Amino acid sequence: MSLLRLLPILALIVACTPQDVRPPARSAQFDDFPKRLFDTFEISCDGPGERFESTGNRVFECTELLPPDMTAFLILNYDGYPQDLPKSVMQLTTTKNNSGYRVDAELYFNVPRKSGPSVKVPVESETLDKALGALYQALGGSPT
Repeated sequence: MSLLRLLPILALIVACTPQDVRPPARSAQFDDFPKRLFDTFEISCDGPGERFESTGNRVFECTELLPPDMTAFLILNYDGYPQDLPKSVMQLTTTKNNSGYRVDAELYFNVPRKSGPSVKVPVESETLDKALGALYQALGGSPT
């Protein structure tokens, strides 16, 4: 899963939107619990500056430090705090439903501020959405 490795490149072509605008749906439906998807996600989150976290078997998150130019851009444009650097975040959340399991992906830049809550800057990318849909299908899911 090289989606996370493409993030710095994709960041150059994405549109940063205000916080109150929801990013496009990045969801899929699976008949069974998508263990392979989450295992693949965890394995792919092992590069320099990356960190994987999971909350039970429901929320899986990979955070990654950004290149210096993107870091500077986010700090300057979103009143960031240079002592706590922005990171890219990809979060997968699974929910059991009547049809099996729904997986929702969220991708954003987390920009900590010195005072006040961090800013979540959604990442919109048609290229990323297509790649995520293809990944879901390859692992047995149906994009929704």
